[in-house]
Amino acid sequence: MSQNLPTVGHWIDGQTVLGSQRSQDVYDPATGKAERRVLLADKATVEAAIASAEKAFPAWRATAPLKRARVMSRLKVLLEQHSEEIAALLTAEHGKVAGDAMGEVQRGIENVEFASYAPELLKGEYSRNVGPNIDSWSEHQALGVTAGITPFNFPAMVPLWMWPMAVVCGNTFVLKPSERDPSSAMRVSQLAVEAGLPPGVLNVVNGDKEAVDALLDDRRVQAVSFVGSTPIAEYIYARGCANGKRVQALGGAKNHAVVMPDADIDNAVSALMGAAYGSCGERCMAIPIVVAVGDATADAVVAGLTAEIRKMKVGPGTDARNDMGPLVTKQHFEKVRGYVDQGVKEGAKLVVDGRGVKIAGHEGGYFLGACLFDHVTPEMVVYKDEIFGPVLGVVRVKSLEEAMRLINDHEYGNGTCIFTRDGEAARYFSDHILVGMVGVNVPLPVPVAYHSFGGWKRSLFGDLHAYGPDAVRFYTKRKTITQRWPSAGVREGAMFSFPSVK
Repeated sequence: MSQNLPTVGHWIDGQTVLGSQRSQDVYDPATGKAERRVLLADKATVEAAIASAEKAFPAWRATAPLKRARVMSRLKVLLEQHSEEIAALLTAEHGKVAGDAMGEVQRGIENVEFASYAPELLKGEYSRNVGPNIDSWSEHQALGVTAGITPFNFPAMVPLWMWPMAVVCGNTFVLKPSERDPSSAMRVSQLAVEAGLPPGVLNVVNGDKEAVDALLDDRRVQAVSFVGSTPIAEYIYARGCANGKRVQALGGAKNHAVVMPDADIDNAVSALMGAAYGSCGERCMAIPIVVAVGDATADAVVAGLTAEIRKMKVGPGTDARNDMGPLVTKQHFEKVRGYVDQGVKEGAKLVVDGRGVKIAGHEGGYFLGACLFDHVTPEMVVYKDEIFGPVLGVVRVKSLEEAMRLINDHEYGNGTCIFTRDGEAARYFSDHILVGMVGVNVPLPVPVAYHSFGGWKRSLFGDLHAYGPDAVRFYTKRKTITQRWPSAGVREGAMFSFPSVK
């Protein structure tokens, strides 16, 4: 453990909190060197953050929705002004190249912008004279203290999926970001206070499982949002629900791209390159499997991908000329490399081997070049598991129906896409595929901020998707109020039947 490094603490009640808690190093993936030290919250620290959120809730709940929305509008401007700074933190701690980091920040900003429109979605419904002189209306009321547990692969964007919508709905929030790359979440929380968010409305606790369990077990936390792997999503969902919380837990993925014989192969190959190898494959919406319909299609796709991979530039994310940076940690690098070894052992044909990549001056970095397998079969581990790295496999099938059976039979159902010029095939695919997000000639069908994000099957635990309109439903409770004002001085007889309109 490095002791003389800058320390990333916690953000509680509008200020940085340090202490003598456990800590771990935060590495620059491009060099393999520790650059910061992050504190790992114990139960007492988490409880202090929850207490701060609980204290701030009554006044924030009573704040007019328009005033809450104006904070989001100011935050959007501040995030735009500091976007390069935040993107640089992402590159330094996650390793993604500069353009990808800026793209992540921009998608986060779009969610903040959508949060500034929340008063429109919080209006509820009103009906006059549902009965004799009886009016009825519904309201969206805040839950109280809410929490989010976010992953390493989008340390700026995913928190911005969660807490802006939670707080604009009148809740307060405790965020537990990934301890692997914590600095961007801390910086954004500071900007939120600068934008006018009162202390205690947003709190950030860095930590590991001890912090997670403290959030899940504390009865003051009313709802928990999570994004990460399926085993952890299942754990979060089960433990949170057992403690009476509302939970949405987004899990893993194994997204398939179907390439039809009539597809524009050149455009499909270009799209697949970014979808498979962008962000070093560390995306839940990445494409790790191509399902090619027909051997001729597969041969053309593999040839095109091979040629494009040879042109890729791999190196530190600080160099804007690079297409792909390092994996996030040494442990993850070894895990992904192990999957490549496993694929070779299982008999898949390794057309492009990225295991030998060395970057001059960055010999200690966690660099793995783009890997491409052909003749992958559904029985192989590299087909079944979520690898979360720059590893793309090609499966050969004879028909669209066979391709769809593969996708529908897989345990995950996060995203998928089809490349074709045939509108009938695209429509049939979109209607009958058992996946939550579908692209037609779009490899990463990630919904924009005013729609909602979420998969099917074991890619999502819970009924509501992330951000967009579903976020208002998740972070509020609906209350229906029915009222009647009897006429003054008129005594009415008792009514023993259920009131209705005749």
